[in-house]
Amino acid sequence: MDDAARDVLREVRPRVLGALVRRYRDLGACEDALQEALLAAAQQWPRDGQPDDPRAWLFRVASRRLVDHVREETARRARESVVVSLVPPEEQLALAATAGDDTLELFFMCCHPSLTSASAIALTLRAVGGLTTAEIAHAFLVPEATMAQRLSRARAAIKSSGVPFEPADHQAQLSSVMHVLYLLFNEGYVASSGLELQRVDLSSEALRLARLLRRLLPAEPEVAGLLSLMLLTDARREARTGPAGELVPLDQQDRSRWNRAGIEEGARLLDATFTGSGPYQVQAAIAALHDAATSTETTDWPQIVELYSRLKDNPMAALSQAIALAMVKGPAAGLERLTVLGNDPRLAGTHRLEAARAHLLERAGDRAAAIICFERAAGKTASAAERNYLLLQAARLKERA
Repeated sequence: MDDAARDVLREVRPRVLGALVRRYRDLGACEDALQEALLAAAQQWPRDGQPDDPRAWLFRVASRRLVDHVREETARRARESVVVSLVPPEEQLALAATAGDDTLELFFMCCHPSLTSASAIALTLRAVGGLTTAEIAHAFLVPEATMAQRLSRARAAIKSSGVPFEPADHQAQLSSVMHVLYLLFNEGYVASSGLELQRVDLSSEALRLARLLRRLLPAEPEVAGLLSLMLLTDARREARTGPAGELVPLDQQDRSRWNRAGIEEGARLLDATFTGSGPYQVQAAIAALHDAATSTETTDWPQIVELYSRLKDNPMAALSQAIALAMVKGPAAGLERLTVLGNDPRLAGTHRLEAARAHLLERAGDRAAAIICFERAAGKTASAAERNYLLLQAARLKERA
C-alpha cells in the first residue's frame, strides 16, 4: 500500500470508528472490527484499487465483521435477538456515506463517566487518535506494560458499568477532551518514536479538532487557549527540521521560515481571551513570547520563567522552566534545578532530563560531563531524529576536546 492510501486510512479511521460506536455502542467490538477492516484494506486496495468512498468502504466491511461476530456469539449462546436488533448492512452503508464528522463527538464519548480522567484520556488516544500503547505510555511518563493494563481495565470498566456508550455532556468531559487533543498534538509535533521527528498527520488532526471544539464552545477561554497554543507552536514546524529531516533546535532555527499567519492568528486569539490562569492559556502565552522574539538573546526569559511557575505539578513544564532559568541566571542555576527534578519519578531516567542536563553542562564548560549526558540521552529515546541529534552533539564536543 502506498503512502497516499495510508494517509487516507489515518484520516478516515476516527470518523469510521465514531459512526460504528454511534451505531453499536460497544467500543471494544468496534475497535476490533475496524482493525479487521483496515487489514482488509491493506490487502485489497493495492490489488483492486482504492474505492471512491474509503470511509463508506471501511464502515461497510467493519459492520459486516461486527454482524458476523455477533452472529457467532449469538449462535453459541442462542441469543438470535441480538442479531435481529442490528441495522441491516445496506442501511449502515447509507449512514456511513452521509454521516458528518463524528470524530470530536467520539472524543467526548470515550471520556466515559465510569472512567477516571487518566484512563479516559488514554483510551481516547488509543481508540480515536490511533496512537500505539507505547506512544501513550510515553505521553504519560509510565512504562508501556502499565499503560497496557490501564487500557484493558478502561475497556472492561465501560463494559461492566452498564452505562450506555453515548455522547457525553460536553462541559463534564471538556477537561479530558482538551487534554487528549493536547497530547495528540504533542505526539505529532515531537514523535516519541520512529524515523521522523514529526507526525504532521497527528498534529494537523489535533489542530483541526481544536478548531471544531472552539466553534462548539466559543465562550470557553481554555478552549481558545488550547487552539492558540497549537497555532503558535505549529507555526514553527517548518523550521524544526533541516534538509535531511534532522532536528533543528529553537535557538538555531531560521525564524523567517516560521508561519507568520499562524502566529498572528494565535496571538490575536490569545489576546482576545486571555485570563492568565488556565494551563493552556499560560502555555500559549509562553509560545507567544518565543514567537515574538527575533532571537534567543532577545527572548523575554524572565517572563517565561514566571509563566512556567503558574503550571503546577507539570514535570515537563518544570523541566522547561529550569532551562529558562538558566537563560536568566546562568547554567549553574539551571543545573541545580535539574538535580531537584531528578527526584521526580516521572522525569528520572528520561532522555529529556539527560538532554537538558547535557546542554547546560556544555554551557557551563564541562564538556566531558556533557558528552556523557548527550550519549546517555541518546540511548534513552526511541526517536531516531532525536537520537541522531544527541549523538551529533556528543561527537561535536569530542572533536573539540
